[in-house]
Amino acid sequence: MEYNTLAAVDLGSNSFHLEIGRVVDQQIYPLDSLKETVRLGAGLTDDKKLDATIQEKAITALKRFRERLAGMPPETVRVVGTNTLRVAKNSKEFLARAEGALGFPIEVISGREEARLIYSGVVHSLPLSGQNRLVVDIGGGSTELIIGHKLRPIVMESLYMGCVSYTRRYFPDGKVDKKLLKAAELAAREQVQAIVARYQKTGWKEAVGSSGTARALAEAIRENGHSSGGITDTGLAFLREELLKAGDMKKLSIPGLREERVPVFPGGVVIMSAVFAELELEEMRVADGALRQGVLWDLLGRVHHRDIREVTIEQFVKRYHTDQTQAQRVGHLARALYKQLDPHEGEAEFRKLSFLSWAVELHEIGLTISQAGYHKHSAYVLAYADMPGFSRQEQGWLSNLVLAQRGSLGKMRSPFEDDPDLQDLALALRLAVIFHRSRRTLKLPKMKLEHSPKGYRLEVERGWLEHNTLVVHALQGEHDEWGSIGVSFEFSEKE
Repeated sequence: MEYNTLAAVDLGSNSFHLEIGRVVDQQIYPLDSLKETVRLGAGLTDDKKLDATIQEKAITALKRFRERLAGMPPETVRVVGTNTLRVAKNSKEFLARAEGALGFPIEVISGREEARLIYSGVVHSLPLSGQNRLVVDIGGGSTELIIGHKLRPIVMESLYMGCVSYTRRYFPDGKVDKKLLKAAELAAREQVQAIVARYQKTGWKEAVGSSGTARALAEAIRENGHSSGGITDTGLAFLREELLKAGDMKKLSIPGLREERVPVFPGGVVIMSAVFAELELEEMRVADGALRQGVLWDLLGRVHHRDIREVTIEQFVKRYHTDQTQAQRVGHLARALYKQLDPHEGEAEFRKLSFLSWAVELHEIGLTISQAGYHKHSAYVLAYADMPGFSRQEQGWLSNLVLAQRGSLGKMRSPFEDDPDLQDLALALRLAVIFHRSRRTLKLPKMKLEHSPKGYRLEVERGWLEHNTLVVHALQGEHDEWGSIGVSFEFSEKE
């Protein structure tokens, strides 16, 4: 099914944004947008926990978003969380409340995935160029720098510095002086310095800024006659001088600078100044597109079944030289068994089968590291590798499913309790791996897998097991493993 309205929600460290777009002939046109200046990053305590006040402010904002999203199908809405939700130690507890308030699941994305989506949002808002572009996005808690060519990002980095976090760290009481400004700028330059060589080697012809910080800087610089619309090095120098003249953010008054931006303005100025200095920039244009537009374009691919995650899986298959014949054998049986446990059809079932298929494609990538415990190596790679299109939660889900393919189930007790769907998928995958352990094309028996009052029951066509004693031994092992976590697994033969 194709949809004509999509929505993206960006839970940034400074602001929350809701963007709704209308789909016409594979293009997205803006339909509606909402913004809430929550400053989530400012609510991080010294021990990296979101304080109660900022949580309540965020929940209130999400409830407003929920009103606008009411009635939209779940598959047409994507919600992403960024740096503050990546680092907050109580993020899991907050996300449970936030999802209840918003009514949709929230994905916490990695820094590089954020960078990929930002680039997509920016380039779709600009005329296509045959030259490399440098995109800089200063958010509330992180700064993403991407060099791309046309629609494809080439290099991506996410640096742990943002307008909210830097303002809070270096100007906590609102005072600004030369010493503080220099310390903040040197810290930012040190972070950028680590990527300069690689970025200059790749090269770019045009620098583009995106999101609120870039727009605020550009507006203030333009209003004061230091550019015709973008950000310039002379304009940044002017803003630094204005900060020093004011000496206190309460006294800061710059034509073109909106009042709501003042509390995080010093952090934005020093970070952009550091980027300009280290990358030797003189000017930067500002684009309308940002993370939320990138999420919309990515969502368009998903609902029209041109999912970037499929491309990522294909790349991993090539990189790790997986045995595709074996993957096809295991996948065919795993999907058939899972469908017996859950015969329903719909978007939720499509999603679960997609993850099962992806897990099957990648379940043996750990063999390139070591045959011993290869499932653990596979799971580790999937948990920590950069996987464009996948959120952190999705990578964790995929990793857990691959980890569960064999061996002790004790390690899966907690993940199974958190998500019963994962348990059904894991059983289907484990059984498929067992029946295809010989890595040969076999004539499999008829099988029936179903739920029983305390677990599962597998019936196998009579006569097959007596000629496949290794499978019998493995199924007996499954009986013991599932029993160890309090789940019944019984198997028998039947005509």
